[in-house]
Amino acid sequence: MMRPHGLCLSVGILWCVSGAVAEYSSKADLEYEFGDYRGKWCIDDHGFVYGIGEVYYPSPTACPCTCTEDGPICVRPNCPRIHPRCTRIKYKTCCPVCEAVSKVCIYGGKTYKPLEEFKLSPCEKCRCEANREVYCTVSGCPALHCVDPTFEPNHCCPVCKNGPNCYAGNRVIPAGERVSIDERTVCFCTYRDGTWQTHPHATCETRQQSDNELGGTEASTTQMEESESEMELDWGTEGNGEREKKTQFSPRLDWIP
Repeated sequence: MMRPHGLCLSVGILWCVSGAVAEYSSKADLEYEFGDYRGKWCIDDHGFVYGIGEVYYPSPTACPCTCTEDGPICVRPNCPRIHPRCTRIKYKTCCPVCEAVSKVCIYGGKTYKPLEEFKLSPCEKCRCEANREVYCTVSGCPALHCVDPTFEPNHCCPVCKNGPNCYAGNRVIPAGERVSIDERTVCFCTYRDGTWQTHPHATCETRQQSDNELGGTEASTTQMEESESEMELDWGTEGNGEREKKTQFSPRLDWIP
């Protein structure tokens, strides 16, 4: 038979223990739900707890984060480049993922079949290659044989409407002709070695006098010399006549006895 004071002691102990357990459990629940966990741990969207320094994903579509005392620090990694022909992209992870790639070439908003060729302009030609990439080339223009080319509509390369020519100073002269620049200078276009392409600047030479011009000059010189000789003869004759007149005897009357 239990004594009254022993019964009271047992009841008191049980009451104290039960009260302490209830107080601890309620306190723990309040700290877990409403307590400040910063500086202690990090929690993801599903309620999992991560310690300081651990790397975790807050959500399935989030990038990796590191748990720090100041909270999670998340850095987006260098994601691979999405293919330009990708038609369906998945954004269910940190980096987007291409799920489907087009089987045609898409360029400038238009679709082209593999190995199909097309032009962007009169000078640009493109081709859809087997790897679904578009490669373009610019038309190469031939070397010009003139210095005054002109550009015409719907033509990629300039044309020489005036034919082959070159510069003689500031003047454009046609190729294949010797052109007189002045009374003593003759210029002509020359071609590059082994080609029909003209040099941009003409070759000029000093004009040589022809035989007719030389003959005419000599005749003029001879006529001038003959005229001078005749003038000298006439002058000499007139001088002799005057000297004869001056030397004629004229008697002095004052000397006659």
